[in-house]
Amino acid sequence: MKESLPPDLILFNGRITTLDRENPEATAVAVRDGRFAAAGTEREIMALAGPETRKIDLRGRRAIPGLIDSHMHIIRGGLNYNMELRWDGVRSLADAMRMLKSQAERTPAPQWVRVVGGFTEHQFAEKRLPTIEEINAAAPDTPVFILHLYDRALLNAAALRAVGYGKDTPDPPGGEIQRDAQGNPTGLLIAKPNATILYATLAKGPKLPAEYQKNSTRHFMREVNRLGVTSVIDAGGGFQNYPDDYRIIEELHREGQLTVRIAYNLFTQKPREELKDFAGWVKQVTPGQGDDRYRHNGAGEMLVYTAADFEDFRVERPEMAPSMEADLEPVVRLLAENRWPWRLHATYNETITRALDVFEKVNRDVPLDGLHWFIDHAETIDARNIDRIAALGGGIAVQHRMAYQGEEFVARYGNRAAESTPPIRRMMEAGVPVGAGTDATRVASYNPWVSLSWLVIGRTLGGLTLYPPANRLDREAALRLWTEANTWFSTEPGKKGQVKEGQLADLVVLSDDYFSVPEDGIQDITSVLTLLGGEPVHGDREFRDLAPPLPAPMPDWSPVGFHGGYQPRNQPQAGDAFASACGCANSCGVHGHSHAKALADKLPVSDSRSFWGALGCSCWAF
Repeated sequence: MKESLPPDLILFNGRITTLDRENPEATAVAVRDGRFAAAGTEREIMALAGPETRKIDLRGRRAIPGLIDSHMHIIRGGLNYNMELRWDGVRSLADAMRMLKSQAERTPAPQWVRVVGGFTEHQFAEKRLPTIEEINAAAPDTPVFILHLYDRALLNAAALRAVGYGKDTPDPPGGEIQRDAQGNPTGLLIAKPNATILYATLAKGPKLPAEYQKNSTRHFMREVNRLGVTSVIDAGGGFQNYPDDYRIIEELHREGQLTVRIAYNLFTQKPREELKDFAGWVKQVTPGQGDDRYRHNGAGEMLVYTAADFEDFRVERPEMAPSMEADLEPVVRLLAENRWPWRLHATYNETITRALDVFEKVNRDVPLDGLHWFIDHAETIDARNIDRIAALGGGIAVQHRMAYQGEEFVARYGNRAAESTPPIRRMMEAGVPVGAGTDATRVASYNPWVSLSWLVIGRTLGGLTLYPPANRLDREAALRLWTEANTWFSTEPGKKGQVKEGQLADLVVLSDDYFSVPEDGIQDITSVLTLLGGEPVHGDREFRDLAPPLPAPMPDWSPVGFHGGYQPRNQPQAGDAFASACGCANSCGVHGHSHAKALADKLPVSDSRSFWGALGCSCWAF
């Protein structure tokens, strides 16, 4: 760093894990023009300061590079976040149902209460889902839709009326509408074997207008910032068509309002029209097109519908269609010829075997060297296929879906089969690039610390130990999968993922020390300060004044304004406590900060996150 160019920002008095093997620990770091300028001792870094350099005292806290999620559906999730009641992190069904009941009471017609993934029945103390009768009692008039993983959805009577399911409604292909003895729908929708019926039913609900979708996306980005996420590779998704469903995120990007770096993959939308989709898209956009905040990343995770093997472990493994290879080959060939990286959703080894047959065939004509393609999920991949991926120069992105449904896997396949699902250590030993993510929001939660806990401890949220020590990672190795390793999957190695001179200044200051907190406490870590390009995008506790406030959630009945997002353990439902103390059904964003702040002191909440964070609104600024 030239002496004539002092840093814009210095963070000091910290315990900074850089993940730079040549300089693994620092106590201070300098930032200039959105990048790290230097990391070292406090004495070294403070000597670089100029008269305009801003300084932030980290007060001895642990800091790490910004977390990167290699598989999240943040674009689709952002459009819907403000409509969703999140049960992520809720530890009892009783608490979950209290949340649902209070939200139903404030949700106006014709809107729904939606609980769309991010939880498992095993996380509840009761170890079960609610019954249809319990949902109807909690919400007799407001439609309720509850999505549980990829296996089922629960609809109350009002929701059945809203979607028009009756005695004469036929079961769709691959799904079942459960019926009573008289043939009437009970409210339980079952994926057999794929989730199309679940997603198609959800799509029947009202959507937010564009202005509200922008607000919703900003709140979702701030929520993942609160958990330490600064970059996401968006895996596309059903009902997420390009370019129509990308207009909101692109508008936020143009306005400079993205607080998460996004690399997006394009996901084909119609069976038997996959090649047509990609043939059109390769003419519209090229991989890498964009900038450090928003850029195109290639194709997938759906390449062709005949290769999609949903991981519903309650049912037998689905056999892929005989036409899978014939359907997949022209798509992969088109992508390889146009140098488009791709990702392929594949849960089971049998699916991966057939896909690799196609990839190897294409590779003989169009070499895949240097093309950052990869397999997503790969829970049951075997050693031979890992080596085949390594030979072709591919990667594997893993997610913590087994933390949510490991019990179902064990019930079907046994404890021994579950010990390496996926075999992460074997992948790394083979030299395959491996990265970690969540697959949020409709299966696992978007909370990266639940994934990091799973990688280190090897347990489900229900407390079942899945993995022996041989298939677990130490804390540093797990953190690397969430930072520098994930840059391979967006073709950005060396650009971010470490606290290192020249890299993007994405940094997270932690609520608890990841390297010393008890194992069971890893999943409870949050960020107290998140920097993106050296600028605060989230602040809490002693840093809460540093980040700009958000506007109140829209609409005013949004669950985000009352319950927030991921729920901390052993904490009261702050949104409901506020509403009760306030004597009305409005969030603090409506009443004003001074009124809310005064009420906060009367509530049995000991932590700023528990009150202000759970409210999910601009009162975070206090």
